Amino acid sequence: MACFVPSDSICWMFWTVLHDCKPCNTHVDTHSKLSIADGMSVSNSTNYRNITGTLQYLTFTRSEIAYAVQQVCLRMHIPRDPHLGYTKRILRYLQGSKGNKDLSLHLYQTLPIDLIVYSDANWAGCPGTRKSTSSYAIFCGDNLILWSSKRPTTVFGSSAEAKYRVVANVIAQALATPALG
Repeated sequence: MACFVPSDSICWMFWTVLHDCKPCNTHVDTHSKLSIADGMSVSNSTNYRNITGTLQYLTFTRSEIAYAVQQVCLRMHIPRDPHLGYTKRILRYLQGSKGNKDLSLHLYQTLPIDLIVYSDANWAGCPGTRKSTSSYAIFCGDNLILWSSKRPTTVFGSSAEAKYRVVANVIAQALATPALG
């Protein structure tokens, strides 16, 4: 498996600076939330956009960083120092995990073939907009076949409403999928 190497010259320059950095085991700091207003503005927002844009393409093959990359991409219009630090953490994680040979999803033949659905909603989880984040994962046996994480366009009135909406959404998604419906 080849190591991730950005093709853009600015990203390449940033990558070479972090190449010898101390790798980290996780790509997300689970105890902090990125805010729109925290910290100073990044001195060169074009570099930030190039790096996060490159990371977006990487999520096609490295799905485990999708949430973290989505968080830094939400701040592309006005990036700040904490957002850049979060981006550097993703790059440090990639540096530390480049030797891991198998991070892909696999499909296995399992019995019984049960449809298992997990869902969750983080009510008012975004500190800037107070919007919820809803997510679900659908398994057929032991195989992950559908998943989603998104921020609805409306603000829910309560945690119960947010959780009810995600359950309704996942049922509609399962019924709309030809293989499941």
